[in-house]
Amino acid sequence: MDSLQDDAARVEALAALSRFRREFYSCLTLRADALFELTDAVLCAGGPVVSLPELSLEAVHRRGHGAMYDALAQGHINVSRLRMALAGLELPREADRQLSIALDVTPWPRPDAECSPQRLHCHRPCRCDGVRQTIPGWPYQVAAALGGGRSSWTGPLDAVRLGPEDDPIEVTVTQIRDLLARLREAGQWLEGDPDVLFVMDSGYDLVRLTWLLREEPVRLLGRIRADRVMYAPAGKRRGTWPGRPPRHGAEFRLADPATHPTPTQESTGIHERFGEVLARCWGHLHPKPDRRGSWADHQGELPLVEGTLVHLAVDHLPGNRDPKPLWLWHSDPDATAHDVDRLWRIFLRRFDLEHTFRFFKQTLGLTRPRLRTPEQGDRWVWLILAAYAQLRLARPLAEDLRRAWEKPLTPDRLTPGRVRRGYPRIRRILGTPANTPKATHPGPGRPRGRTSTPAPRHPVGKKQQKKDMPRRGGAEKKT
Repeated sequence: MDSLQDDAARVEALAALSRFRREFYSCLTLRADALFELTDAVLCAGGPVVSLPELSLEAVHRRGHGAMYDALAQGHINVSRLRMALAGLELPREADRQLSIALDVTPWPRPDAECSPQRLHCHRPCRCDGVRQTIPGWPYQVAAALGGGRSSWTGPLDAVRLGPEDDPIEVTVTQIRDLLARLREAGQWLEGDPDVLFVMDSGYDLVRLTWLLREEPVRLLGRIRADRVMYAPAGKRRGTWPGRPPRHGAEFRLADPATHPTPTQESTGIHERFGEVLARCWGHLHPKPDRRGSWADHQGELPLVEGTLVHLAVDHLPGNRDPKPLWLWHSDPDATAHDVDRLWRIFLRRFDLEHTFRFFKQTLGLTRPRLRTPEQGDRWVWLILAAYAQLRLARPLAEDLRRAWEKPLTPDRLTPGRVRRGYPRIRRILGTPANTPKATHPGPGRPRGRTSTPAPRHPVGKKQQKKDMPRRGGAEKKT
């Protein structure tokens, strides 16, 4: 009986993978055969992807390296349709059907590509001296569904490249709204389901995002600085004289435990990596709004955005590092409506996205190609996302082809790297929808006596300049 169930599950997994491959091929509207075989070459390569020309030597890539570069330069991908295909796949969920989606930015370093436009100073700590914290490149903001337990797998759903003229807040809000619309259309989120939880690391203006997404069925959870100041709800005005009622209550300094009232919830436990863990939360706290930064263009009076603060204290960190206080912001102000122990565990699952980024770059070669234009880079990024989606669907079909020095893993614990080792066998079963290449002859080459003009140089873009704002004390800045 168990063997029959296993065979049925295998047949269903093969059918799901075959459907996605056909749908992915339909999303390639120009140079489809070359782009599809390039993706197969990424999946069937014997080791990490080190360069594009090396991929043309794979047996599944039946075209030359010139066709590969031509496909990335002149090809076209229906990104909207591919996004819907990714949203329609089975996504990991919590026990109550809640979707947890991590949102983070990963850079594609292009420090020496002076001829590549739309580069930005991307955050990337240098490992040589620890001083330089940025590197010119193309930043991509990726959204991926998180699993319920500790795993190296995620479910990438979307990727957006940030340009020099883009406002990160507006790009994030648009990306979240569009992703919610696709999840509704794909039946992943229905009326009555828990709000979708977006988990972010430091660097996002969570308060501003909470205000802009207040009408959407989303919740935000992210890390904030440990030196911020929050305020409790305002009480009644003291004294008998008339006047404006106060907007802020008692001060809550995150770095000063003396200003911390009794927590709304408190949870203690033992973690396998961090030892004893103490989690506390306080509800209905808000920061003092300031008409600077992302609030500079806000019309009318600045709102008070309430949320829940979560403080996490651990016994020790891996690597004998001194534990630092961790403060999280949750956009739901009612601290009694959720479990504080569950919140910080979901936040730790956000680091699974770091494993996905590392696998993208070190194994699938996300940042290996030296492409000229950002449009070519966008096509390559979407090919990598489609390749990773095929590995997710191939998990029930893969065997544990481990090295002699590696420990055996059960089928439910196979890593993306081990699934990729067995993908060539699965690909031989599935076949390919790509057409057989036609016989061609070498081109005429570059005309004799004709010299090309030097490619234009593009400076590295900078962040948008903040608009002139009133000085403190009411004096306007002189022009």
